[in-house]
Amino acid sequence: MRDTELGSYRPSEREPYMNPRQLAYFREQLLLRRRRILHEDHLYLQQLRGEIDRSADFVDQGVQEAQQHFDFERRFRNRRLLEQIDAALERIDEGTYGYCEESGEKIGLRRLVALPFARCSVETQENIERVERFRRLNNLG
Repeated sequence: MRDTELGSYRPSEREPYMNPRQLAYFREQLLLRRRRILHEDHLYLQQLRGEIDRSADFVDQGVQEAQQHFDFERRFRNRRLLEQIDAALERIDEGTYGYCEESGEKIGLRRLVALPFARCSVETQENIERVERFRRLNNLG
């Protein structure tokens, strides 16, 4: 399916779930996000190369270090997003995309449109987060 065919297309509840057109739409959305993240990383690296020069002013050095820390955190977050995007693309290839990895239920189109790399349904994700919160609050690791 060509990009031009997908240009104005939006997945609908009125069509079969994860039909070829929907899968092509989500693949394109994932690839678009992937390209944006890689472009952002490229820009960050160019910026970092230009900032190697240290200022003699301690305040300026502190600002530069804080900005670098922020940029490194953003890069780390982007790397995790790339892993999630690549995993979603693999699920499309395997034929399991759009189904919750825990329950096997449909994730739902609205959730996938908002978060195309979602691995779980809203209900399952809420349960996972509830368990993690309980463990964190009770120091259970």
